[in-house]
Amino acid sequence: MNSKEIRDSFLNFFREKNHKIIPSVSLISPDPSVLFTTAGMQPLGPYLAGKKDPLKDFGTRYLASCQKCFRTNDIDEVGDNTHHTFFEMLGNWSIGVDKNGNYFKEGAIQLALEFLIKRLNLNLERISITFFQGDQSVPEDKEAFLLWQKYGIPKERIRPMGKKDNFWGPVGKEGPCGPCSEIYYLKDNGQEVEIWNLVFMEYYQKLDGTLEKLSQTNIDTGIGFERLVAVLQKKESSFETDLFDFLILPLQEISQKSYQDQKREFRIIMDHLRAASFLIADGVLPSNLGQGYILRRIFRRAMRYFFLLNISTKKIPFLISLIIKNYGDVWPELKEKEEFILKVIEKEEEKFSRVFKRGMELILREIDSLKKKSEMKIPGKFVFDFYQNYGFPFELTQEIAKEKGFLVSKEEFDQCFREHQEISRKSMEKKFGGHGLKDEKEFNFEAEKIKKLHTATHLLHAALRKILGDSVSQQGSDITPERLRFDFSFPRKLTTEELKKVEDLVNQKIKEGLVVQKEKKKLKEALQEGALAFFKEKYPPEVFVYKIGDFSKEICAGPHVENTLELGHFKIIKEEAVGANVRRIRAILE
Repeated sequence: MNSKEIRDSFLNFFREKNHKIIPSVSLISPDPSVLFTTAGMQPLGPYLAGKKDPLKDFGTRYLASCQKCFRTNDIDEVGDNTHHTFFEMLGNWSIGVDKNGNYFKEGAIQLALEFLIKRLNLNLERISITFFQGDQSVPEDKEAFLLWQKYGIPKERIRPMGKKDNFWGPVGKEGPCGPCSEIYYLKDNGQEVEIWNLVFMEYYQKLDGTLEKLSQTNIDTGIGFERLVAVLQKKESSFETDLFDFLILPLQEISQKSYQDQKREFRIIMDHLRAASFLIADGVLPSNLGQGYILRRIFRRAMRYFFLLNISTKKIPFLISLIIKNYGDVWPELKEKEEFILKVIEKEEEKFSRVFKRGMELILREIDSLKKKSEMKIPGKFVFDFYQNYGFPFELTQEIAKEKGFLVSKEEFDQCFREHQEISRKSMEKKFGGHGLKDEKEFNFEAEKIKKLHTATHLLHAALRKILGDSVSQQGSDITPERLRFDFSFPRKLTTEELKKVEDLVNQKIKEGLVVQKEKKKLKEALQEGALAFFKEKYPPEVFVYKIGDFSKEICAGPHVENTLELGHFKIIKEEAVGANVRRIRAILE
């Protein structure tokens, strides 16, 4: 069976068993306490907790899906036979068992074995099971132990496990959770692989970590799709299945190296490029915070292996196109956003390629210097400066150092980062207090939003001058993490058509992926070169000029994003008068 047939087989099986097939949600988690969607149950949290009624929204309490997932805890493990960052999870649910008599442990076990043995023709003799052995807060799951025997698994192949392995959840800081049973399968090579986890949701973990019984119980299951495909296609790992094998030959051709000789390197490249494609399709853009940092981290890690294998990173868009072609029928958002994905990839590749060689020279020089002093630890300040100046994520520097037998301290790095944040906060308060930026108590996620909105004011200013004429000049601005407010000189109310033209022009420039360039110049020189400046009396003799492609050029103290693609979608909320010949636009980024 090919991977599409396997995926369809699962969904069709549960459709036949009266389950409603629900679509995958975005990789950007609906739960604000976590960065990504890490499991199929995540979007169903309110239903599993009894706070929402699935009958009202789905017409049934039986659900199934193929959910896109992304987990960050396994990034360093990628390259072995089983680990991935992005992966697909097949799952089925029975929600609200106690109140409604729907299937619970026995039904979940019966359905799982029926699908594996009767639909996929796996050998019952190769299946083994784990169950929760109990602890001081939750008793041993004897019921599951007996049910597995009832359905044909001898007790010798059912082993008890502790809370770390066999108590699942919650996804965030609180939520539904419970004991679970994991299904393992013995492959031809003697390797035993976990393929399915059945979670018997009976508890709710509160913020303080204590457990209380749920008002209802639920079944929540998850199959690691990549692992299942590897089992059914009788491959050592999913990287040899049709989920990835279309990349192996092209990688061998462009590297002139063998997959068998470079398994780890090839696998890291294939996994990370696939993951990057799906993240960008769901709206994640490279940055130094949150989801964007993870995207940047995995993409730059993949690029490093291109350099190590002596492959031109200019080949990356070609491989991304193959990924989109291979997955686009199942996940149409990849095809719909192919041009956007490739543009983001090309910009990030271009940016990191410029500094990678110089950065590697510096870190290897630092390692050699430390070796001569018999020191085997790279100082946190060097690692942070390296991150600041060359864009090397901490984890990438850590990986390079580890290969050379060196340690780096995350605590020292974090301390340098905190000190930098404090300096940046004070600088923002001092420099931008009269330039539209409100004081920041912490240089955090809100600051990232402000940075984007601040950059958007430059695009808005330029767009107004293009549409309304060069008589438009900035009269003031105010930015919060939620919106921007921009005041400008103009003698009348803007028409609906004019507002739409301004909005469309800003969004056009965002989609073009314009690079934001920063230069330090003499004030007089900057003005002579045509940089806009409407608060001349406030500027020092030397200023920073921010140029956004060939569209905008302004004197400004910052902060700004690195590329307009980071901004998302610009939307004007309101246009109004604030004084004689002065208009005001309020806008947001979506």
